[in-house]
Amino acid sequence: MAERTGSGGVEPVKRMRRAERREQILDAATRAFARAGFVGTGLDDVAAEAGITRVMLYRHFESKADMYRAVLDRACVRLAENVGSDNFDENSVPALVRAAAADPDAFRLLFHQAAREPEFRDLIDSLTAASSEVAQRNLAALLPAGPWLDWAARVIPVFTIEAVIGWLDAGQPDPDAAADRISDAIHGVIEAARPADN
Repeated sequence: MAERTGSGGVEPVKRMRRAERREQILDAATRAFARAGFVGTGLDDVAAEAGITRVMLYRHFESKADMYRAVLDRACVRLAENVGSDNFDENSVPALVRAAAADPDAFRLLFHQAAREPEFRDLIDSLTAASSEVAQRNLAALLPAGPWLDWAARVIPVFTIEAVIGWLDAGQPDPDAAADRISDAIHGVIEAARPADN
């Protein structure tokens, strides 16, 4: 099997097992979708990024939407494997920072691009709800029940994600201390939610 190159020549397409080819496509799709979003990315863009033909994409995915959903699902699974999905502890923020640094395109795609795509908003909404529920459960040991606990449980997950994305966008400065800085800011939110002494 061969593929045309931009200069009119023909370059052989490397043969891969089906699972390897699917991963290659998902890697390329993650990069392409992270650059331009779902609407701004065509299947030809993904095929070019992967170095394969558009026909090969259809051997693995029924549609662009099917591919985008697969990219998002894979990003969620990888994130859960690296960070966990049930409790937050002192290892959670460092694990989140490491996961984002390992695949910044997938992280940005999951938390920024998908939130802007109405067709896929359900995924980010379920992630947000699950994060708030886990935060609520974990913060209940530190804060009394009430509106400030509810506030902190909503603010901390959103702040944490935005802090990590901001860190990525800033060029990943001081990677050894990034998680500590983000954790310090989270503790500031927790302190702000504590009841004032009377």
